[in-house]
Amino acid sequence: MAAGVWAVALVCVLLPAAAPGMVVGLWMAAVALVVLLAVRRGRLIAGALPLLAVALAVSGVVATHAAVAEGDRAAARELAAQPGRVVEATVTLTTKVRQVGDALWFDGDTAQLRGGRDEIPLRVPLTISIEPDQLRDGPALDLGSVVTVRGSAEPGDAGQRSVLVLFAGRGEVVRGPPHVLGLMSGLRDGFVHDVVAGLPEPGAGLLPGLAVGDDRGVFEELDAAMKTSSLSHLTAVSGANCALVVGIAFAAAAAMRMPRAMRVMMALATLGGFVLLVTPEPSVIRAATMAAIAMLGVLLGRTGAGAAALGGAVVVLLTLDPWLATTYGFALSALATAALLLLAGPLAEGLERWMPRVVALGISVPLAAQIVCGPILVLLSPQVSAYGVVANMIAAPAAPSATVLGMLACVLQSVPLLAEGLAGLAWVPSAWIGQTALLFARLPVATVPWWGGLLGCLALALAGAALVAVLLRPGRVRAGVRRASLVVLAVVAGVSAGTSALAGVAGPLTAPRDWSIAMCDIGQGDAVLLRSEGATMLVDTGPDPALLDDCLTRLGIARLDLLVLTHFDLDHVGGVDAVADRAEAVLHGPVGADGRGWLERAGDTHFIDASVGMSGSLGAARWRVLWPKRDSRAFPEGNDASVVLEIAGGTIPRTLLLGDLGASSQAALRGSGALAARFDVVKVAHHGSADQDPELYRMARPALALIGVGADNDYGHPADGILAELRSLGTTITRTDQDGLVLVGRSADGAPWVWRERPPPQKAAG
Repeated sequence: MAAGVWAVALVCVLLPAAAPGMVVGLWMAAVALVVLLAVRRGRLIAGALPLLAVALAVSGVVATHAAVAEGDRAAARELAAQPGRVVEATVTLTTKVRQVGDALWFDGDTAQLRGGRDEIPLRVPLTISIEPDQLRDGPALDLGSVVTVRGSAEPGDAGQRSVLVLFAGRGEVVRGPPHVLGLMSGLRDGFVHDVVAGLPEPGAGLLPGLAVGDDRGVFEELDAAMKTSSLSHLTAVSGANCALVVGIAFAAAAAMRMPRAMRVMMALATLGGFVLLVTPEPSVIRAATMAAIAMLGVLLGRTGAGAAALGGAVVVLLTLDPWLATTYGFALSALATAALLLLAGPLAEGLERWMPRVVALGISVPLAAQIVCGPILVLLSPQVSAYGVVANMIAAPAAPSATVLGMLACVLQSVPLLAEGLAGLAWVPSAWIGQTALLFARLPVATVPWWGGLLGCLALALAGAALVAVLLRPGRVRAGVRRASLVVLAVVAGVSAGTSALAGVAGPLTAPRDWSIAMCDIGQGDAVLLRSEGATMLVDTGPDPALLDDCLTRLGIARLDLLVLTHFDLDHVGGVDAVADRAEAVLHGPVGADGRGWLERAGDTHFIDASVGMSGSLGAARWRVLWPKRDSRAFPEGNDASVVLEIAGGTIPRTLLLGDLGASSQAALRGSGALAARFDVVKVAHHGSADQDPELYRMARPALALIGVGADNDYGHPADGILAELRSLGTTITRTDQDGLVLVGRSADGAPWVWRERPPPQKAAG
């Protein structure tokens, strides 16, 4: 039933126009079945049809919820649709605050929206992005806070719970987290900033994530390593955490000889406090609801299978919030739990043919989770962890002790000596997990490239099903299915090996050799190579060393004559380890709090602090720094102080690389008189964000625009406004999320040519 309800929720939130029809059809079918059962009085298959009637009715409730909500959601989209309209909202935060790059991101509900002179009472969910310096000083910003924001808005993606994404240029916290939410916020902040602050890394930054789901202290390299080694789920509070909390509370109540009802009430009260402490993220509410259903079964004396509790939790939550159906955290949490309940046991039985039972059980749990969750994960990142199962076998047993001890340290902060002692004990398993992640992430071939999108999801699901068929005991699978599965696995292994080869030694053979500019497909970030007469420059490194290394290997680049780090955001410097000690010199923007550490990772080389007027040669080409001004007070560091370069000569078309400049700094650059000529190629600023100065692009009038952007990113990049502006200028647009690797050269008549790894998407006819 849960799968059917989930399918209905997916259709209703992805295709809102279909929801009213589904409401009518589902309710009519449910009523018809109930009437049929009442008339026939059990003479049909009484066990199946009542359940089907309930499933149809529940699905009808889900569809009704989505259909009723669509009215306000459509009105909100219409309010924000007018170009240039400023939207203002008072929002109550429903999630914790995340910092991504320079901006704070959070979700919240608003009771009314204001756009221009229009003020409409709408209760709709929003996602807010605001830079910290645009938020006026006031109470704490956390779950339960009320904040007033003002800025431009864009519609959320299809199926996303937030109907609008509001990019706020101004904001004010009206009220901090109230009552118990304020207490929990203080506990989280104290745990991160006081209790674990003096402990060594990587255990210190990881411990709050393991204990209370707060990953603010996880530094970039550790975060990437946790994802590469398939250990990031340990910092997302899930069923294991809730089971530990409920189990400890229930056992404590039993030790005090409380009656069963009081034990259940104490366990549920503790669970509720735990949810507020870790914040009600989708995976948390799924786990908590499942635990609450299990406790209700204990109270009624009807303990049942975990699969039934999981199904009940999914149905209840989708009824209350159909948009959870498209939430990755909710889907991964539910699928991982289903894998542990339904697949891990049969896999262990199959593996027992070749190894002791204890080893088979140790392998089957992470293997089952990886098989089931892998197809969803490749939608987020098109790669598969090569060592995920082994890393989980080594690291996961340390998680429970880190969770319990860390949580106690967080709750008992009022007794500093006790809290610090507990945190010190919890640091040991936390450091073990962190070092395990770093070790496996640094091993060769830590990830295997995979196809992205729906094709990659279906292909990995098929490969996983084939692996399950091969590993299960022979009696569970027909011989023909097993043979077909072996063929599928052989094909997958061959294609994966070929893909790895194309990313390695055979890579240079798959792309034109006479390119002058290459924009690497490294996800949400920039990495641009420029080449002239054997000399090579790299402008920024993207966020991921592995992806950058793949691009350099494919293009046959071993050494760099110049590395340019325009500024020190992760999406521009996170891949610097891939070029450590490979650059003759590093030209960089203003060095802020984090910049020095990134420069040290570039290796033993010559560092140059870039400023207006600097110039140099790259083979037959000449480059010049147009921005930033030295010691600028208006733009001291960050996006608006990005290094801006122009380069031309030899086979390199006249090219302008704009870093992450925003509209104000672009306008200042335009007014400086530095842009003396039109450009053949422009690297669009800030991944095509909405914060652009159209006059700069009209002045440059590029024939070709390069946009480095990740597929399905959370920022709305590239924005419709800059795309429309470039099209109005007759500019050819390339973007790595659609085109993959982009290569540019110069033809005999001087015009730039472009090669795309993937053909551009076809426009619909008509």
